[in-house]
Amino acid sequence: MKAVRYYRYGDSSVLVYGDADRPAPGAGQVLIEVAATSFNPVDAAIRAGYLADAFSIDFPHVPGIDVAGSIAQLGDGVSNWQVGASVVGFLPMNADGAAAEYVIAPADVLAAAPDTVPLADAAVLPAVGLTAWQSLFEHAGLKAGQTILINGAGGAVGGYAVQLAKQADAVVTATAGARSADRVKAYGADRIIGHLDYAALAVDGAPFDVVLNLVNTTPDETAALVELVKDGGVLVSTTTPAPENRRVRTVRVFARSDAEQLGGLVKRVDAGRLSIDVADRRPLTELAAVHADADAGRLAGKTILVP
Repeated sequence: MKAVRYYRYGDSSVLVYGDADRPAPGAGQVLIEVAATSFNPVDAAIRAGYLADAFSIDFPHVPGIDVAGSIAQLGDGVSNWQVGASVVGFLPMNADGAAAEYVIAPADVLAAAPDTVPLADAAVLPAVGLTAWQSLFEHAGLKAGQTILINGAGGAVGGYAVQLAKQADAVVTATAGARSADRVKAYGADRIIGHLDYAALAVDGAPFDVVLNLVNTTPDETAALVELVKDGGVLVSTTTPAPENRRVRTVRVFARSDAEQLGGLVKRVDAGRLSIDVADRRPLTELAAVHADADAGRLAGKTILVP
């Protein structure tokens, strides 16, 4: 089979497309014929070695934590899936990923793929969709009627967060640039503002019950966001950890794979309640270029890579 691998940590140039052995599923695993994977910033962070202490990988390593595809083979003990089933999943970060024609996945991380979107496009859902869900409901405990500021709503996680927060009957204020403002408005944001001026932070609607920060911020900028939260409220960040504060709960999110939650998101997609956005579709041979674009800040939205 063909795959993208890297043999050492480094910049995007370490990614090599070529021949690799087709893996075989072990007990509790399935072999997936990959329809697509999608790029996530954590893929680049793992490749660069920034997360080596958190995720121990073996070289050569295949990146790609998101997968959409069809089951090609079942491992021993797998009884809840059939060959040919279309699935999506958030793969373990320390295992070989889906930047290949075939990938091994634990059977228990998979959910049935949506029926209403092309299978390849469904690769944009798992990691970012689960990040949004867990940030809002596990960590922030968002409830109907509460106010929330989503900082970075124009990004992949932000788009899902806006939709899910509105469906929870929250009042949503979102930051978004001109390029994404119309899309964020269509997702249901009650108020859209431009990028924040952290040096003179004044936001209509503040203070908020919840602030969800999806933007890479400095420690001082993150501390400024805390001041936008009501006493007893919560700041949830997927990027920079917030300083401890006795009046505000602060949480840094590390999303985890959860097949039940992912299945719930898929149901929302099929019911027309959750829109997915594919910014670009590229052949897998261009994965190194996608990583280079991301490293240079040129990548916006979700890009899928098709074998």
